Amino acid sequence: MPLEWILSKYNYWISAALMLIGFYTMISKKNFIKKIIGMNIFQTAIILFYISISDIENRAAPILVAGKSDYVNPLPHVLMLTAIVVGVSTTAVALSLIMKIYKEYGTIEEDKLLEVR
Repeated sequence: MPLEWILSKYNYWISAALMLIGFYTMISKKNFIKKIIGMNIFQTAIILFYISISDIENRAAPILVAGKSDYVNPLPHVLMLTAIVVGVSTTAVALSLIMKIYKEYGTIEEDKLLEVR
């Protein structure tokens, strides 16, 4: 029974794996574009985790239906939509900064940028 319960929580395992992949990418890669990709993977994992914990079994979507009284709280879903918008904005700003760095220094590699500086 415990193994079945652990395997039934596959979305949490996927979220944890994505978090590790994103964190490893941000820490280990020296290319700024790869770091941004790692940040986006990490953010996706966090959004998946929050959506997973907000879903409650035997509850309906927050749409008024006759005969249903138990609904899932819509607030975590709304907050994650806001997080997606903030993540896209952060990515856009980071990519524009990377373009400025490339125009100024001719590289987007962290090690080479430290040598040039």
